[in-house]
Amino acid sequence: MNEKKAKKQTSAPIPKQQKNLVQLRALIAQLPAYCEDYFIGMESTSSVLTRINYAHDLKIFFQYLAYHTEEFSEKEPRQITLQDLDAVTPQMIERFISYTTLYESQNGILRDNQASGKERKLSALRSMYKYFQRQEMLKLNPAALAVAPRKHEKPILRLEPNEVAALIRLVENGEGLSPRQKKIQEKTKKRDMALLTLMLGTGIRVSECVGINMDDIDFDAYSFRVFRKGGASVILYFGDTVRQALLEYMEERKQIVPVNPADQNALFLSLQRKRIDVRSVENLVKKYAAVVTPLKKISPHKLRSTFGTNLYQQSGDIYLVADVLGHSDVNTTRRHYAAQSDENRRSVINMVKLRDDE
Repeated sequence: MNEKKAKKQTSAPIPKQQKNLVQLRALIAQLPAYCEDYFIGMESTSSVLTRINYAHDLKIFFQYLAYHTEEFSEKEPRQITLQDLDAVTPQMIERFISYTTLYESQNGILRDNQASGKERKLSALRSMYKYFQRQEMLKLNPAALAVAPRKHEKPILRLEPNEVAALIRLVENGEGLSPRQKKIQEKTKKRDMALLTLMLGTGIRVSECVGINMDDIDFDAYSFRVFRKGGASVILYFGDTVRQALLEYMEERKQIVPVNPADQNALFLSLQRKRIDVRSVENLVKKYAAVVTPLKKISPHKLRSTFGTNLYQQSGDIYLVADVLGHSDVNTTRRHYAAQSDENRRSVINMVKLRDDE
């Protein structure tokens, strides 16, 4: 009994990255065997979560071919061959995308997809076909010819400068929080200040933020290291406000002993003394933002949008913004961050004359 108890206490928990890899491999095992080569081929250019999502989408696609088309009705999903994929037409893919609007999963649960979900499924198919075309194992890419679902562009939601200032003040004094929230805020104030100013001051993704370790920060160089999508290591820089918040939190952090040895070097810890996770940061941002701007649903990604938009307005350099944010395609940056602010729109209202005497 004592040996079993000791073994249980000393065994380290499985890191989340390893759990994701296990999940990915389980999904790949449900796909045709050649799909494994495709996922190995995209390791260097994608995150594990992206590959998991693509594996889910491809699983649904192969199930659709096997169970909902006459052409492949005599096959199981894993029996679909590359020759079969060459026989798929753009119209069949469009019917598949339409099918995912509302469908029943293998366990009998109804699933639905909006335009963004359908767009991701089409992206997964285009990516897979493109890979095997490049390997000269497929002749055609019908997914590239399929009509993409219409996606309505949403206006960029971000914090205005006065809202950013109000958010920082709220983290400092807790005014406006409920008694229970304020009690927690008093314990986490320095951590929250460091985390939020780092995200607002650098535009890093929430997944990058939670992965930062203490030895990733160089206070002398005003820099820190993050791991981008696909695992690439990048050095980013912060300003005086961020540096001060990090230094104040670091003194507190050094006094905390994490419960898990694997989290010994983690920068941001939860109240349970574990590496903080994405969901906790999402809840943290939501808590403070709901007080500052209750009509806006602010998430960590909206903090990234705030930084990106402000950087573009200050620099006017879309390529600089794309580089700092880690976008591989500058068109993504242009689409999301090069929008005019409400203030700029208001400034032009009297520039156009409608009457001679104006």
